[in-house]
Amino acid sequence: MYQLDLPWLLFLLPVPLLVRWLLPPHRQTSASVRLPFFEQVAKAAGVRPTEGSIVMRRTRPQFICESVAWCLIVLALARPQFVEPPIEKIEPQRDILLALDLSQSMDTKDFHAPDGTIEARVDAVRTVVADFVARRSGDRIGLIAFGDAAYPLAPFTMDHELVRTMIADTLPGIAGPRTSLGDAIGLAIRMFEKTTVPEKVLVVLTDGNDTASRMPPVKAADIARLKGIVIHAVGIGDPEATGEDKLDTTTLQQIAHDTGGRYFFGADQSDLAAIYNVLDRITPESQKNLSWRPRIELFHWPLATGIGLLSTYYILSGFAGVMRRRIAA
Repeated sequence: MYQLDLPWLLFLLPVPLLVRWLLPPHRQTSASVRLPFFEQVAKAAGVRPTEGSIVMRRTRPQFICESVAWCLIVLALARPQFVEPPIEKIEPQRDILLALDLSQSMDTKDFHAPDGTIEARVDAVRTVVADFVARRSGDRIGLIAFGDAAYPLAPFTMDHELVRTMIADTLPGIAGPRTSLGDAIGLAIRMFEKTTVPEKVLVVLTDGNDTASRMPPVKAADIARLKGIVIHAVGIGDPEATGEDKLDTTTLQQIAHDTGGRYFFGADQSDLAAIYNVLDRITPESQKNLSWRPRIELFHWPLATGIGLLSTYYILSGFAGVMRRRIAA
């Protein structure tokens, strides 16, 4: 639609009439006829000299052109614009970071698929986590893999297809045979420092206990809490195992509790899928809708028309005056 950005400037339209009404006309005295012995001639003719005056009046074409030009200039000052249809942008208000344990133990085949077959832990994780990412259309998602150390695989992005591709390409042992949960939380804290969203969620999935971190997981979780990061911990290992393969449920529970998150244990693929369904419910989509309407400035059209109208009138008037003088001569 069309609109005026400064419509109050239209009150300037009657300004020329107010000026003409309030201010007196300009007067200038000059001798119109120079005649030697003027007093003697006037006395001989019996005429008493008086002051004369010539009042210059606008012609009708001049009045019309100047009035229209003034209206066009005031219209240009009011900034006419064409407002285009609104452009809407959805801005996510939450960043979700997935930290996946890719130690060598993730290749263990002890997960029951819905069809009754036994599959490797990493295969179940790929299926369930990729489905979780596909449902988070309104959130930015990042990806971390950790083993001997923690590595960022994907930055926070709305390109969920990229994240799903990275998840599909994950392999057990790609990050080393051991588990560095504390370092993964530390890397997540550094990645969240570069975001400005109000909600920050870290989902950690691991099947063992921490054996390689330089920072204890509980200490890293305490720092995450101070940074406003909520950690949900998901365990899929064997709590009855020994050594590095034993799932440290106590540490995972404390990490989740200290940061305001939850701890889950998934014994098979169905349980794991149910866990991510719960995460969907407790982290509903949080978005901010931004709307912007592009505006095209049109002031140059009435301004150019007004200037062109005045220029054309005065050029033609001057030309007509020259022609009249030549004819009179």
